[in-house]
Amino acid sequence: MSTSMGPLGQQISLRAHVEKALSAAIISGELAPGTLLTVPTLAAQFDVSATPVREAMLDLEGRGFVESVRNKGFRVTEMSEDALRELAEVRLLLEPPAMERLAASFPLEHVPAFQAQAARIVAAAAAGDLRAFLEADREFHLDLTRLLGNTLLVDTIAELRARTRMLGLAAIVDSEKLAESAAEHAELLGHLAAGDGAAAGELMRRHIGHTTGWWAGNAEADSGDPAR
Repeated sequence: MSTSMGPLGQQISLRAHVEKALSAAIISGELAPGTLLTVPTLAAQFDVSATPVREAMLDLEGRGFVESVRNKGFRVTEMSEDALRELAEVRLLLEPPAMERLAASFPLEHVPAFQAQAARIVAAAAAGDLRAFLEADREFHLDLTRLLGNTLLVDTIAELRARTRMLGLAAIVDSEKLAESAAEHAELLGHLAAGDGAAAGELMRRHIGHTTGWWAGNAEADSGDPAR
């Protein structure tokens, strides 16, 4: 029996590949707000036909990452500081308490797997690979949340993270800040394994604070309080 992917499946896979790459570039700031993207140029860049690129751009438009420009293509949208702050505020209501709760019943047999994930985040930061960094970071946090057994919570956090822009991330790729943020994942895992919910929650608050601080190009505002 053939296991090759059919035309429809291949098209969906190509769309997902393009969408993931562009999403990471927009989230990290590699593709700055105002950048004009055209379907023919992107199709040539990814060596695919125009169809999966156009579908990927429509997906990104639905997430508010780009806007259609008549007869020109798509322009990367700008996220306001207020919108970014509101996203961080909602995440603070969900993620630190989730980690505090998880610390009370963290399954120690999962420690090696999460240590490997944390190591991948550190390696991606060291290599300056923002796409790999963002993918590994997302996988680490969502996999931790899944241990609580609440699918709606996982889906909600995933959606909030998918909408968050970290426009200053590209600017700190060669600095110690990215490495410091990457190292926080192993620190969080240590708190969870030790059953220290208070420390896990506090670290998660600090970690989310980076989205309105370092990762937003605002070093002085880097804290667990997005209102600062």
